[in-house]
Parts: sequence; structure tokens; C-alpha cells
Amino acid sequence: MRHVHRYVIPLTASALLSLPGTPHLRADRGPNPAAQVVRTADPGARGLTEADFPRVQRLADGVYTYEALRSAGAERFTTVSLFVVTNAGVLVADGQGTVAETTRLVEAIRRVTPQPITHLVIGSDHGDHTAGNAAFPADLTTYVHPTSRATLEAAAARAGRGGRTSALPGRVEEVPDRMVVQLGGRTIEIRFLGRAHTGGDLFVHLPAEKILFMSEAYLNRVFPAMRSAYPTEWAETIGRAQALDVDTFVPGHGFVESPAILKEELETFRRAILQVIAEAKRLHAAGVPVDAAIEQARFGDLDNWSLRSSQGATAVRRVYLEIEGKLTG
Repeated sequence: MRHVHRYVIPLTASALLSLPGTPHLRADRGPNPAAQVVRTADPGARGLTEADFPRVQRLADGVYTYEALRSAGAERFTTVSLFVVTNAGVLVADGQGTVAETTRLVEAIRRVTPQPITHLVIGSDHGDHTAGNAAFPADLTTYVHPTSRATLEAAAARAGRGGRTSALPGRVEEVPDRMVVQLGGRTIEIRFLGRAHTGGDLFVHLPAEKILFMSEAYLNRVFPAMRSAYPTEWAETIGRAQALDVDTFVPGHGFVESPAILKEELETFRRAILQVIAEAKRLHAAGVPVDAAIEQARFGDLDNWSLRSSQGATAVRRVYLEIEGKLTG
């Protein structure tokens, strides 16, 4: 199928943009030449403001991304969801970080289609992708990796909810490896390609459209966030994704670009993970204690990436744990 990038959603933009809280629609200007794209996750460096978000982009017939701004301290960056529209319902991959934010996503989907949201995929079990899931219909089917399910249920138990969590709405189906969903004549694959950003990252693969939503396993120009990551396995998992017959790799954070740029940036991100691992290994081999290593670590060009200041120390600690065989979920 021919891919469509940055096409107007098939409703009149002037009418939609007059509505309060309406996501911005990207007009079809064709793929941006690489030289014109600012390679950063910082919206300010791209000349974008709060008023430019949320925004929806159409990747192919019935396939859309939704980008919303979120904050990490003083830094702003995007959280990306994917939704697939069919004549039998809508599948959403990843919600947003609060009920209010996810409600805006649900409302954006309603402006695109009258079809109900019937399926939800938990790509990442982190709160910035699951904490708003109570905004989704209660009668949908939720797909989750067993590890992520255990993580979310344990968090709910700690919060005193007895293991029940609104992050897992509706009927729950576990996907330990691969599941094929046939929805409205469209084939949607839910894939686990290995541990990466978490122990249970799920990807959504649209084989006919050659699109792969990677959730937080792909952070476009965002410093590798390793709070619950498996650093070396993460790079290997990206390699498995790159081996698939895919034209468009969609990140869970950072901007949604043209397919060619997204493919380039995925490889850049894979190398970024390896760069972080190499620096931490260098310091560990030199006998530098982890707290001192955090102060001494230098990551070259990655020092200018979004979230370097908040995520660098966590990454060094995580790689040290991996080296020492002490990783936990």
C-alpha cells in the first residue's frame, strides 16, 4: 500500500480547528527533505509552541499518530499514540499520561471516525502511557505482555487497589510473543521482540502498510531512558525490528517524521544506546564507583539530547547493574 505522510484528516480542517481542544492537523506538504528537519525532540528548537499540540498525522489509509506535549521538569517533548481505524472499530496503541490527556486523545479519534474504540495495546507499562487508560471504553479488549500486566497489577496492589487497575480496562488478553488481530478486514500484528525499555514492550505491526509502532522502545532524539530497561537487550530488540519488512517506524516519544527520517533516527537511537553502554562500561572497567561514574560520564553528542539531565544518571546506574548481573524489572 502506498504510504501517506502528513495528509489532512478527511474532514474540513477549518471546521475542526474552530473547536476548542481540537488537535492540529498536518496538511499534505509531502515528506520533508532531511536538510529541512531539525533533528531534536525539543519543540521549542523547532519553532513549535503549546498551541501547536496535540496534533494528528495520517500515515496511511486509516492509520494515524497522535502527538501530545508533556513535561519533564523544564523540558517539553511529545508522547505519541497510534490509532488504526477500521469499519469494525478502532485499535489504539498506547494512551497518554493522565485521564484528561487520554480523554483528549479519545475526542480526537471521535473527530476522525464514528467507529468505537474496541481494542487497546499496552506498548509500554509506564505511567506516561497508561495512567489515563480509564478514559477508554470499559468494554474494549486490552492486549498486554505478561510482564507488563504483572507490573501494572503490582503497582495497583501497592496503591491499595487489590491488584485491580484502570490501566488494564475491559477484557485483558496477554501477548507473550505474537498475536494477529483481524479487525474490519485489516491485519494487525501485536509483537514482542524482546526486552527493551521495559520487560514487556509490545509493538504494533501493520504488515500491509509496512508500519511498526514501537512505543517507548524507540525514543526519537530523546536520551535513552533506562529506569526499567535492559540496555544490551534493548539494542538487540531494535535490531530485530529493523530486520522486519517495515518502511515507517513510529516512536513513543519524539516527533513523527517522514518514513526515511524515522528509519535513520531509529538507527541513530540504537547507536545511542550502545554509546551509553560503552561509556558506562569504560568507567566500570576503570573501577570507578557508580556515583562517581555518573559525574564523570560524557556521552558526546548525546549530552545535547532531550532529557539528558534527568536520564543520564539512571542510565549509568542501569548499565552498572547489567554488568554486575543485578538487573531487575
